[in-house]
Amino acid sequence: MKAHFAVLRDRSVLALLSARSISLLGNAIMPVALAFAVLGMPGGSATVLGAVLAVRMATQILFVLVGGVIADRFPRQRVMVGADLVSGAVHTGLAVLVVSDSATPVRLAALAALSGAAAALFEPASRSVMPQLVDGDGLQSANALLKLSMRGGSIVGAALAGVLVAAVGAGWTLLVDAGTFLASAALLSLVRKVPAAAGGPSRTVLAALREGWREFTARQWVWVMVGQLAFVNVLLAGSFYVLGPVVAKEEYGGAPGWSAVLTTQAVGFVLGTMVAMRIRPAHPVRVAALATVGFPLSLFFLAAEAPLVAVCVATFAAAICIDIYEVMLDTSLQQHIPPEALSRVMAYESLGTLALVPIGAAVVGPVSAGIGVGPTLFGTAALIVAAGLLALPLPSVRAVPPAPARDLEGAR
Repeated sequence: MKAHFAVLRDRSVLALLSARSISLLGNAIMPVALAFAVLGMPGGSATVLGAVLAVRMATQILFVLVGGVIADRFPRQRVMVGADLVSGAVHTGLAVLVVSDSATPVRLAALAALSGAAAALFEPASRSVMPQLVDGDGLQSANALLKLSMRGGSIVGAALAGVLVAAVGAGWTLLVDAGTFLASAALLSLVRKVPAAAGGPSRTVLAALREGWREFTARQWVWVMVGQLAFVNVLLAGSFYVLGPVVAKEEYGGAPGWSAVLTTQAVGFVLGTMVAMRIRPAHPVRVAALATVGFPLSLFFLAAEAPLVAVCVATFAAAICIDIYEVMLDTSLQQHIPPEALSRVMAYESLGTLALVPIGAAVVGPVSAGIGVGPTLFGTAALIVAAGLLALPLPSVRAVPPAPARDLEGAR
């Protein structure tokens, strides 16, 4: 097991993992603090909160492709530092507005838009910088440790958010959130400077995006896996995160029961990352496609109104599958996509898998009202299983090896 942690001897890798952990801690704090800030201001309501969050998500989706172009054109470490500094400034502005009682829906939405744009610049660079720091067999271990650090930050942030809001108020909690971005930027400045990949994107953004699209579509397994995940995310986000609390309210005692489910999910994520760190499958993309079959385990048990313990165990197992999938897919993309186009391909992957998630959350309510919560949960679970089984037999998915595509042209 010690060999899997050997990458931590590299100061740049350790700094990157620490930065991502602190940044995700802040990301977990922000939604809670922002929610209570909006609901506590004059005229604040669930509608206003939803609008502010929707603006942030829409801006992030809108700018993520531009973020991919920038991360392929400039040194990725510098892009990440710059994005974190912008986020720190924006979230400081949010905190000042709330603390000074100057917050209005329009002002919050404007800053939320800037926050989403900064996140869009950060994401592609953060997902493509690791191959510039680690190569060979250590890359998968580094990706697993990165995922572990991010999960840890999210867990601590979620637990800390409620305590901070209750103790010092939403505004000051947002200031703590801003501080995490500045701390992340400071840590990222310790990552060794890696120049932009040779043969970077064309001068114009549109030409660069076309180049990235050609790389994205050149390998069938890439767009098949992204399409599969987009379909799965739409179903899973709506069914689990919207209908799950509904079932918990009716069958498992409300918030305490749902909190138990989410806690076991968090623990499952950690274990899944540890498993992904240890295994070295001959065909990692095949393993990722197979892992999606386990994603909806909890939905089957929620649909059957099984005992809470059974739902927690199923959610725990599903979380393990999810993190194995993410580590395997990210590592495969990093190994097979040319370095000079990796950020743009990652941006297309992010856009494809996240853009339709709000639709799933919006549609699942009316559907469940029409056919019932149980049938909706069972139907979405069955569709997710089908998506995994449909991708698995494809030769392009089954044959991808854990080696650079330039050495194995047959992987295309």
